[in-house]
Amino acid sequence: MRVCGVELKGAEAVLCLLDYKVESFYLPDCRQQSMPAPKIGETEATRKFYFAFQKLMEDYKVDHVVIIERHHKGKFAGSAASFKLEALIQLCEQDVSLISPGTIKAQLKRNPPMADFDAMGLKKFQKPAFEAAYAFHNEQIFGQPEE
Repeated sequence: MRVCGVELKGAEAVLCLLDYKVESFYLPDCRQQSMPAPKIGETEATRKFYFAFQKLMEDYKVDHVVIIERHHKGKFAGSAASFKLEALIQLCEQDVSLISPGTIKAQLKRNPPMADFDAMGLKKFQKPAFEAAYAFHNEQIFGQPEE
């Protein structure tokens, strides 16, 4: 199963592809590491983002998209643009789910990646997106961690 982890931050969607085959994980190459958000109110730019994201998912045969949840209120609340991006991504043909930071942390604690992040060839800003995809895969394979 190929998963695209997405972190919505600021005015962009940060992406990381992760695949699981033959009982091991690997990171397929991807032509984009992030996608800029369209400005609020720009209909044509919004359509372009949607179609570009959908095309990227089709081209890389992504089965599932997992987005890191953001707070709705308070100091660390997500921006209006990030919630707009979330809605556009949820309209795509792939299965889409949200994953909480707590679930990511629990899955990483339960089954930490065996490889050093720096050796994976990803950019530093992709780490949260990678962790989301990795945690989602672990949840599918091993289930929820026991408290």
